[in-house]
Amino acid sequence: MSDRILNAELKRKVMSAAEAAEFVQHGDNVGVSGFTGAGYPKALPSAIAERAQAAHAKGEDFKINLFTGASTADAADGVLANAGAINFRAPYNSDRTLRAQFNDGTAFYSDIHLSHLGQQVQQGFFGRMNVAILECVRINEDGTVVPSSAVGNNVEYADAADKIILEVNTWQSEGLVGMHDVYAPEKLWERTPIPIVNVGDRIGDPFHRIDVSKVVAVVETDAPDRNSPFKEPDEVSKKIAANFLQFLEDEVAAGRLSYDNYVMQSGVGNVPNAVMAGLLDSKFENITAYTEVIQDGMLDLIDAGKMTVASATSFSLSPDAAVRMNDRADFYAQHIILRPQAISNHPEVIRRVGLIASNGLIEADIYGNVNSTNVAGTRIMNGIGGSGDFTRNAYISSFVTPSVAKGGAISAIVPFAAHIDHTEHDAMVFVTEYGYADLRGLAPRQRAEKMIAIAHPDYRPLLEEYVAAANAKGGHTPHDLTKAFEFHTRFLDTGTMLK
Repeated sequence: MSDRILNAELKRKVMSAAEAAEFVQHGDNVGVSGFTGAGYPKALPSAIAERAQAAHAKGEDFKINLFTGASTADAADGVLANAGAINFRAPYNSDRTLRAQFNDGTAFYSDIHLSHLGQQVQQGFFGRMNVAILECVRINEDGTVVPSSAVGNNVEYADAADKIILEVNTWQSEGLVGMHDVYAPEKLWERTPIPIVNVGDRIGDPFHRIDVSKVVAVVETDAPDRNSPFKEPDEVSKKIAANFLQFLEDEVAAGRLSYDNYVMQSGVGNVPNAVMAGLLDSKFENITAYTEVIQDGMLDLIDAGKMTVASATSFSLSPDAAVRMNDRADFYAQHIILRPQAISNHPEVIRRVGLIASNGLIEADIYGNVNSTNVAGTRIMNGIGGSGDFTRNAYISSFVTPSVAKGGAISAIVPFAAHIDHTEHDAMVFVTEYGYADLRGLAPRQRAEKMIAIAHPDYRPLLEEYVAAANAKGGHTPHDLTKAFEFHTRFLDTGTMLK
């Protein structure tokens, strides 16, 4: 038995994953730890999938409603999806099999702002939370739990659940102990302000207080997180990063930013990591991050002494960076704070710390409306994630994207977004490899000119043609509704948005 299970009562509840899975029934609402490929349960999903497959072989129903922090991995979402074991999923998913099931209607998905879901579960919006399955690094003598590489919605799921199953993962470094800051706001209608003034403020405990009487099983594991490798930045990514850094320099020149007070939020991906690589050689110092995930580039910035504090709810690291994180966890614990996502994504705190948000997109239209979720307006990709939490409440919100996709067949700048997640009222700055469009203080007709200037050159004439037709119709926000979605319909008909 692992020496990380220090509570005598919970030691007696150690069992196999197959035994623990018997506590999960068809139709249950199951909340699990995990956020962006980190901190998800490694053993229970497969055991639940096996139960589902056995039931299906007998002609019996077995599906669960699955709630997480954000995306997990093939070992969680993937095995359950392949077993046909998921009926409903929230709030964010990146598994391909499950995505296909959402799009063909064999599973259901609710795309929810990440800061919203925990409270909605606690308030019973989805019915009772039957089981919470949480990965942890250690169970302390008093029954408190040290989370692993993600905190996510653990607090809310454990609070709402009838039963709790703990997975103690010895692959996760015990150096994570002390890195967490677990804070639970007061009950609704009794709340006080979240007392975070500076990014590095700690306001909670380095462990998670749970109701030990709810724990029905403890399972031991030793398995790594997903830890997907990042691609080396290509030339387009490097140009986008350079344009984003130029935007920051221009903000300094305008007196709206200084070299020692940049607070960043960054979505996950190769472009954000390219931006962070650029920051290593920049004039910016004492950078802090109030964000969702710690990425490779943030570890690099911490190592270089450029970043002093990074506050998040999870890691999203390459395999090499994950090894570095585990080997030097004691050092990184001096600079990294892992919080519940209800706090990492809390609009109140985001607004207070004055961060600059940077996220990706599927497409944006000429007026600055953003589609982050649905390809051609109908087929879900991953979800809105936390981008809405940060875009609406940031000091400055930005979106970074290559100007085209699929070898130029798709333009990231279109006449009218086929689905809108972030409106023109929230999106301020857009960056492609052709520059940046600062839409602050501009009317719709002025915005269109700026957006077309950063579109791919092949698409600029088509966008200008659309603007001329729309302007002829008149209006404050001109549109020609007979042509507004021609980019999308042409792509669906011919495989390209180009004429």
